[in-house]
Amino acid sequence: MNKAIRLTTVLALTVCTTILFGQTNKNAEQKKVKPFILGEIHEIQSAELSEKRILNIYLPEGYDRADTARYPVVYLLDGSADEDFIHITGLYQFNNFPWINRVPKSIVVGIANVDRKRDFTYPTTITEDFKKYPTTGQSEKFINFIEKELQPYIDKTFNTNTSKTIIGQSLGGLLATEILLKKPRLFNKYIIISPSLWWDNGSLLNIQSEILQNTFKEKTDIYIGVGKEGLGPGVTPHVMEVDANLLAEKIKKTQSKSVTVYFDYLPQEDHATITHQAVFNALRLLYPLNK
Repeated sequence: MNKAIRLTTVLALTVCTTILFGQTNKNAEQKKVKPFILGEIHEIQSAELSEKRILNIYLPEGYDRADTARYPVVYLLDGSADEDFIHITGLYQFNNFPWINRVPKSIVVGIANVDRKRDFTYPTTITEDFKKYPTTGQSEKFINFIEKELQPYIDKTFNTNTSKTIIGQSLGGLLATEILLKKPRLFNKYIIISPSLWWDNGSLLNIQSEILQNTFKEKTDIYIGVGKEGLGPGVTPHVMEVDANLLAEKIKKTQSKSVTVYFDYLPQEDHATITHQAVFNALRLLYPLNK
């Protein structure tokens, strides 16, 4: 009986020791786990849009608010975490590697979406398109948000310089094109990818812009990329590749000596796959290495 009691006691102590050892190991492992932080999330109240907006913000390596260094800012449309923010931020970080050193260290501001059809389109005269997309036509408010609220907030909160880039694809490319033609001074670099210029039967291609005049003196670089994409979804047939090329040709005819435009056709990409490769190409064209 005593042997049985002793054996039971030993087994009990062994089990307890094993449990305690396991818990200790588990706690030690948990202490080794830390969150991987890619950037900051800011929330701002917009009077122009009458709503709160989420900003995903990447700060480059070495960024210090107390430092005197100033950084370019990249404004990314479709900038939610589950949209383009992570992979576009990765492209800028990759091109910052010392052995590449193509682009300057930059702050990336991803503008998370609420209703991109509403924010990225101007009013259409095509009744069928409006019926199909009933919330559209509020881009003027969104552009005002960028100009009057977002850019001042970023300049006040972070160490920025005067370099401002906008990246937009699809309807985001439509908005970037609208800004380029209507308020070109908001940015000095435009990365426009697969722009939905079919909207309102291509009316944006017909407007006159100060960027086409010899009086426009601001240094402005423009990249326009498009894949093998075919017809846009509008009622009136528009081939995406043709419209993008027409936009590039329109800007190339500018009388301004300070505007440069690059047109990039990527036949191996389509509307769904083009963004990453196009931005990579854009950085290569807009920031050529000195070799």
